[in-house]
Amino acid sequence: MTNPSETTPTSAVVLKYSGDATVPRVVAKGEGLLAQKIIEIARAHNIPLYEDAQLVKILSKLDLNDDIPVNLYMAVAEVLAFVYVLSGKHLPTKPANK
Repeated sequence: MTNPSETTPTSAVVLKYSGDATVPRVVAKGEGLLAQKIIEIARAHNIPLYEDAQLVKILSKLDLNDDIPVNLYMAVAEVLAFVYVLSGKHLPTKPANK
């Protein structure tokens, strides 16, 4: 996830979420040259990038390995949905109630 700007991103936050985890976590973050390096590594490994300046600003305040707070679940769910779509995966659907 990056903070878009007219030139280059000034900050970046990396989230990690796997099926066995209860919530996503912040696993890397940086500003300036470190943010550029994070983005460069993500691109080199075909990791999707999602730009949301406000969300990056909030997530940057979390410590490394912190779980995403409840008040950010919906915003982060949008990021995860974006990543699923880009990777060709389908989001699990809930069966309709009968």
